[in-house]
Amino acid sequence: MSQVQEFAGTVEELKTLFSDRAVSGETMVLNLGPQHPSTHGVLRLMLELDGEEVVRCLPDIGFLHTGIEKNMEAKTYLKALVMTDRMDYLNPLGNNLTYCLAVEKLCGIEVPNRAQVIRVLCAELQRISSHLVWLGTSAMDLNASSILIYCFRDRELLLDIFELIGGQRMMTSYIRPGGVWRDLPDEFFPAVNDFLEYLPEKLADYERLLTRNPLFLRRTKDVGIVDADDALERGLTGASLRGSGVNYDVRRAMPYCGYEQYDFDVPLGNGCDVYSRYRVRMQEFHQSMSIIRQAISRLEPGPVMTDDRRFAPPPRSELGRSMEAVIHHFKYWTEGFSGPEGEVYVATESPRGELGCYLVGDGGAQPARVHFRTPSFHNLQSLPRMAEGYLVADLVAMIGSIDIVLGDVDR
Repeated sequence: MSQVQEFAGTVEELKTLFSDRAVSGETMVLNLGPQHPSTHGVLRLMLELDGEEVVRCLPDIGFLHTGIEKNMEAKTYLKALVMTDRMDYLNPLGNNLTYCLAVEKLCGIEVPNRAQVIRVLCAELQRISSHLVWLGTSAMDLNASSILIYCFRDRELLLDIFELIGGQRMMTSYIRPGGVWRDLPDEFFPAVNDFLEYLPEKLADYERLLTRNPLFLRRTKDVGIVDADDALERGLTGASLRGSGVNYDVRRAMPYCGYEQYDFDVPLGNGCDVYSRYRVRMQEFHQSMSIIRQAISRLEPGPVMTDDRRFAPPPRSELGRSMEAVIHHFKYWTEGFSGPEGEVYVATESPRGELGCYLVGDGGAQPARVHFRTPSFHNLQSLPRMAEGYLVADLVAMIGSIDIVLGDVDR
């Protein structure tokens, strides 16, 4: 009983968390994490086990809490942008996009068409990059370690592309309120086209390694089942929801950046298990590549930042000949711009599901309230349901299948 008290503090506290069998010692209470590599971050799972069978699973979060939302409220609308990169660190461009769409909706900023298409390009390249990390890490959790090396090799090509456009491999802050930081360099298009020619063959290799592999099938089929009703009840979105057969994609349900003009399918699964979620994401690679090709064909010459000078810095070419431009530049970067009073909510389809930004303005240069509806936080709530009755060894497959990022959970 002393070990139980060390775990939960008191027997009374233990009774509120676990069954009477745990209090009497018939079942065992065990920590998985928060420093376990297969929890994909500092996630602690409090498990009640009957032998190796999971009786109850309680996620314990907060070990990565950074206070990003509250810190954003102490910065100008523009300076708060750089903090969005650090939430879901596998989707920094997508985080930029969601926040910028909220600022633009609040302030009524019109974004040029070329910038809209560039945003779609960036979002889909980022989706592929994130899915490569998911594929490599979730396969490694099931002891297919070679795929991790292959996927990170492929992701390096994308990080080089992000460095081309933003000067950084990950935290680019490239998408800005009103458009994007700068136009795409000439080297961007050959690099993207080469990647689009390179990736399909590699994806086919990974499918040959996993999709019909009997060991992979035994670890993923009929494991971690969450049916459509349970998935909706627990707020699942993204591939985790579509793997249960629910046809919901924010790009289709609430189009943004002109996604209604693109032709793409929304992959669905019907197994409601780890394998079904794997199959959905593997198909999403190809849909993202199709959107990228369409976006490149849609690019037309034009500005990449709004011409409303209240919300955009002056062109660099004016700084050497206009004192007014210098003053505007100085005030824009030091004082920022004021947003009107009001509140808005904008949602996008991140690699993990619905990423929403709730933004409140009070008329000043700093947001009065910033809150993100992050898909990892909501998707994690399905884990207790899907874990019950399965082996503790199956937990790593389930965690990988919902593709959580703890920076996206805790913020």
